Amino acid sequence: MARRAIPPVIAWLWLVCACAAQTLSFPALTGRVVDDAGLLDASTTAALTQSLADLERKTTDQLVVVTLKSLQGTSIEDYGYQLGRRWQIGQKDKNNGVLLIVAPNERKVRIEVGYGLEGTLTDAVSKLIIENSILPRFKVADYAGGIKRGVEDIIQVLSGDAQEWQDRAAQRLAPDTAQPAPDGAVWPAIVVVLVGVGFLLYCAVRGGAICRAILQFLFLMLLSGGRGSSSGSSGGESFGGGGGSFGGGGASGSW
Repeated sequence: MARRAIPPVIAWLWLVCACAAQTLSFPALTGRVVDDAGLLDASTTAALTQSLADLERKTTDQLVVVTLKSLQGTSIEDYGYQLGRRWQIGQKDKNNGVLLIVAPNERKVRIEVGYGLEGTLTDAVSKLIIENSILPRFKVADYAGGIKRGVEDIIQVLSGDAQEWQDRAAQRLAPDTAQPAPDGAVWPAIVVVLVGVGFLLYCAVRGGAICRAILQFLFLMLLSGGRGSSSGSSGGESFGGGGGSFGGGGASGSW
């Protein structure tokens, strides 16, 4: 019995984790600047959009600014990783996407870096930009100023001398290069996994058609929802992600 139960355990763990991830909702990718929290005026948005378009023309790197109304109870690290993958920022063959994410209600900011740029826009450089350029302005409620300065610095790294920035980061942030430990937002997902494992073990011991029917229903529901509404871009300019992928690289900060 134990041998037959191993594949369902793996399938169930994958199922509950995927279902937990799908509880998040994401804003539509309507342009290079998605100001869902309403922090930027029209002129600032237009100027940022032009700078980000120029960056992509010169380097093919895609940088997108997004402000959020809420992190929906998860960490900004988890939200940023999932948002990058949902929007697929960056070119598919280069994975050269970057997100500058601002969540004013939770007072969090993050630079999420695609796989292909992790060696250029390193975690330490991202942290340096956040600590030196973004947070001082956010602390006095100058959100537009912090975002603009953060974007300028990221563009300099991507289109200029990345090594110079990495040297500066090594000097300024050497004592604090470790990534912060995950916050309490991961515990709900852990609880979901444990409950799912308990249910699966119950099914393995007691068996029955009801358990099998529930598992089949959830699995089919996941398959039908996996292609769900990844609200595409609309209005304004014609812009979309190029198929890039993210692995969790970057840095975060609070104010």
